[in-house]
Amino acid sequence: MIYRKSLFAAGLLASSVVLTGSPLFASDGTISAHERHELHHDRREIKDDRRDIRSDRRDVYNDRKDFYGDRRELVRDRHELHRDRKNGSGRAEITQDVKEIRQDRKDIVGDRVDLFSDRKDIRGDRRDLHNDRRELHRDVQTARKD
Repeated sequence: MIYRKSLFAAGLLASSVVLTGSPLFASDGTISAHERHELHHDRREIKDDRRDIRSDRRDVYNDRKDFYGDRRELVRDRHELHRDRKNGSGRAEITQDVKEIRQDRKDIVGDRVDLFSDRKDIRGDRRDLHNDRRELHRDVQTARKD
C-alpha cells in the first residue's frame, strides 16, 4: 500500500517537472556562432579538468603505494637491525642497517610531501572544474536569453 502511494507520488512529481520544464527547453532564438564557440570552449575546459583530476588521483594512488611500500621496507630493515644486534654482527653491517633505516625515513617523508601536493592539486582541479561548470551554465543561460 505504501509502495503504491510512493510510486504514485513519484510519478506525479516526475510528470509535473516534465510539464513545467518543457517551455524552458524550447528556446525561440538561435545560438550565434560566437556563443556556440564559447560553449564548445567551456565544454573542452571541463573535459580537461576531468582529465587532470583523473591524473592526480592516479598520482595519489601511486604515491600511496610508494608510501606503504617504504613503510614495509622500514619495518623489514628494523627487524634486520634487531636480528643483527641479537646475533652479534659486525659494526659495518649494523651501520649499514642504520643507514638503510634513515634512508627509509627520508623516503617516507618525501612520499608524504608528494601525497600532500597531489591532494592539493586535486582540490585545485576540482575548484577549476566547478568554476568552468558555472561559466558554462552562465553562457548557456545567456545564449538562451538572446
